[in-house]
Amino acid sequence: MAEGSDSIVADTAARIFADLAEPQAVNRAKDGAWKMPLWNALSEAGLPLAWVPDRLGGSGADLTDGFAVLGVAGRYALAVPLAETLLAGWLLARAGIVAPATAMTVAPVRLHDRITLDGAGRLAGHASAVPFAAEAEHVAVLADGAQGPVVALVATRDCRVTPRRGITDDAGAMIGFDGVTPLKHAPAGIDRDTLMLMGSVVRAVETAGALEAILTMSVAYANERVAFERPIGKFQAVQQNLARLAGEVAAALAVSGSAADAMAQADDIDEGVFLEAASAKIRCAEAAQEGAAIAHQVFGAIGFTQEHVLHRFTLRMLAWRDDFGNESHWAAELGRRVAARGADDFWPLVASR
Repeated sequence: MAEGSDSIVADTAARIFADLAEPQAVNRAKDGAWKMPLWNALSEAGLPLAWVPDRLGGSGADLTDGFAVLGVAGRYALAVPLAETLLAGWLLARAGIVAPATAMTVAPVRLHDRITLDGAGRLAGHASAVPFAAEAEHVAVLADGAQGPVVALVATRDCRVTPRRGITDDAGAMIGFDGVTPLKHAPAGIDRDTLMLMGSVVRAVETAGALEAILTMSVAYANERVAFERPIGKFQAVQQNLARLAGEVAAALAVSGSAADAMAQADDIDEGVFLEAASAKIRCAEAAQEGAAIAHQVFGAIGFTQEHVLHRFTLRMLAWRDDFGNESHWAAELGRRVAARGADDFWPLVASR
């Protein structure tokens, strides 16, 4: 797409979300009837398959466009599998597999899960905490084949899906693949680390968007809520907390934006891209924890209630920390790689970014 198209695509997404996924309206909804009109609008705009080339059934957008959409989705705490379908489409495209025009998810999302494809073309293994597994019609799976990594397109109905309780109302599920024959499969062209790093950047971008939203909400509430005959935003302690929250938001936006740019421009995952992606997941996960705590302090007890919209953002941010490797894993891996390069190479690597 042409330069500047990311803002056009993001604006399109923002209009759809504002009309059909306003967080307070979604929070008040008693059922999921709002999801189908939203998904239909997203599909008509070509957003779920934005990372799939035209020849494979998608919209052919740049990675930058998709990341811009994900940032907006984070600001709405979007509770439909848009990010997962984008990522699944990206994975299928890497293997040259035509993407179905349905809601999809991707597996695995946890580091220790392993799925294999045997010589007869059957899958084995399971994937835990797969987001939106119960709502997705297809799963894009990165499996270990005899000749290397393989991407497989699987119908969810053919799998064993076991729901689990999580901290959000759209928590993932365990998917069992034993004996399942994929609809299609092909050599992946990428390894497991690449999928995990791409997923980490996706979650970092979403987290930064959600942090933007809770900062806006927190500032507005602090200026409206009156205690001791003045808005609580006039109290120094609250002002300090809001300043800390603003700092976390700024850090998350900077690091996630840099990682998204690096991923979009990279032909492969070199040490520089690894540094950007791992750092984004680490810093955004830390910002999610700190930002959620500050926002709930500002709102007080009201922010914890089911009726208030704040939890839709904070709980999702905290849940995203564990997807595609948590911050502890990436911090340890980043430390190992930096140590292996030696002290003399550390500053040139950092300064080059």
